Amino acid sequence: MRTKYPPIEPYQTGVLDVGGHQLYWEECGKPRGLPVIFLHGGPGSGIDPGNRSYFDPSVYRIILMDQRGCGKSKPFASLHENTTWHLVEDVERLKVHLKIDKWVVFGGSWGSTLSLAYAETYPKSVLALILRGIFLGRPKELRWFYQFGAHHIFPDEWAKFIDPIPVEEREDLMQAYYRRLTSSDPSIRKRAASTWSSWEGAALKLIFDQKQFLQFTEDAHADALARIECHYFVNRCFFKTDNWLIEQIGKIQQIPATIIQGRYDIVCPMEAAWELHQAWPSATLEIIKDAGHAASEPGITDALVRATDYFGQLCLPS
Repeated sequence: MRTKYPPIEPYQTGVLDVGGHQLYWEECGKPRGLPVIFLHGGPGSGIDPGNRSYFDPSVYRIILMDQRGCGKSKPFASLHENTTWHLVEDVERLKVHLKIDKWVVFGGSWGSTLSLAYAETYPKSVLALILRGIFLGRPKELRWFYQFGAHHIFPDEWAKFIDPIPVEEREDLMQAYYRRLTSSDPSIRKRAASTWSSWEGAALKLIFDQKQFLQFTEDAHADALARIECHYFVNRCFFKTDNWLIEQIGKIQQIPATIIQGRYDIVCPMEAAWELHQAWPSATLEIIKDAGHAASEPGITDALVRATDYFGQLCLPS
């Protein structure tokens, strides 16, 4: 099975001022290589040095950016003008800033959502799509994980998740958490952020990974992740309809794409990947039979690296 390429450092970093937000970005790999943009998850998770290593540095010009409110972008954990459509415009502005005509777009989990929204808005900017752990931002997906569904599989972790919320508020847990995550009381906000991110962190992998869980639930990471995720989710990811991304799929039918999905993904169940593939049969769907949601699971890492190698050859100028 394929593993990631060796660790690599950026050769250039910068800040993109988009008015009210300053977005950190970095480049590594081959300066005149095939451009690829890595779109991280969450929303609100931020980039990690390991994200650079899904790509052959002798082929790709690898670009990563912390989305609004997270990572090294400022202001930290800000919800001001932080919507899906602001992020779509940020991606295109970075492309123009870096004088790139078209690029490969790589995104997992929330990154798959943003990748699809971006490609459907700017199809002429996209050479290919590599999508993992599909999340379409639909109410039924949110209800599954934050209200009714996933709790049947993780009842022990669910008990911890609902514990901060009084019984009379549990009919709408996302709204209950949103009130706490936007509280002016730091102690209320901190507890809510820790509990929200712990629920997600516990479900990331088929086999629980304590090290990844601790990284995922670290205080600063949890604060941005929980606040921004909950902000997006109570607003249904700012889509015009419940099935927006699939309804717009005709705009990107011609773009080569690979969809990589863990069979036992609890955070973003496989139904979304399957329904996306049914609407977009020209995209390749690869189901990883022994994986959950995390990109770091061996089968998913293997599929992602194979996909970047494949598109690295397919999309190179002849």
